[in-house]
Amino acid sequence: MAKEAVFNLKLEPELREGFMAAAQAAHMPASQVMRDLMRNFIRQQQQAKEHDEFVQRKVAAARVSVEAGRGRSNDDVEAEFAARRAKAQGN
Repeated sequence: MAKEAVFNLKLEPELREGFMAAAQAAHMPASQVMRDLMRNFIRQQQQAKEHDEFVQRKVAAARVSVEAGRGRSNDDVEAEFAARRAKAQGN
């Protein structure tokens, strides 16, 4: 991939020195480390967005289910799982 953009960054001298030392210790150019960090950040943000969209779809589907009368009360769910726990414990 062609590298045509320049990215200027202001940071504290101590942070720069520590970063440059860590990159050198890893035998990697600082620019490569920054590109890797940027790619990882983009990937994390995309995964977070996809997860949020997934949760929103699940919530919307649950709301439709409840509105259609297919929901269960919390008391019913608690009672069912209390019975399951008791059975699993041999009571």
